[in-house]
Amino acid sequence: QVQVSEAGGGLVQAGGSLRLSCAASGRAISNSIVGWFRQAPGKEREFVGAISWSGGSTYYADSVKGRFTISRDDAENMVYLQMNSLKPEDTAIYYCGVDKRKRTTYTGPAYYSRSTYDYWGQGTQVTVSS
Repeated sequence: QVQVSEAGGGLVQAGGSLRLSCAASGRAISNSIVGWFRQAPGKEREFVGAISWSGGSTYYADSVKGRFTISRDDAENMVYLQMNSLKPEDTAIYYCGVDKRKRTTYTGPAYYSRSTYDYWGQGTQVTVSS
């Protein structure tokens, strides 16, 4: 049984920072693609960013590019989402998705698709006040 969990959400003022973490139990995150998505009230879940299995490539939505950074620490079995210069429109539940395949490289658009990811956490709430 693979369980993915996110942590690090909270309430922050606009311009502030948060670091979210993604961990998996029952399975190593290493060598798997990991993506971050978010869902605001009344909206569809949308892509935020992803990191390749090797950590050598990262992908970001235009709305967060330059403000958010994804990194991974396979030794600790963790993936992080560093969020800087937060805006009220970043308010959402943030989810981590993990691809069940190992050492798999996709074409760019696949990283942005929810269907690429097999295991999901319950999400962590991020609220940015103005």
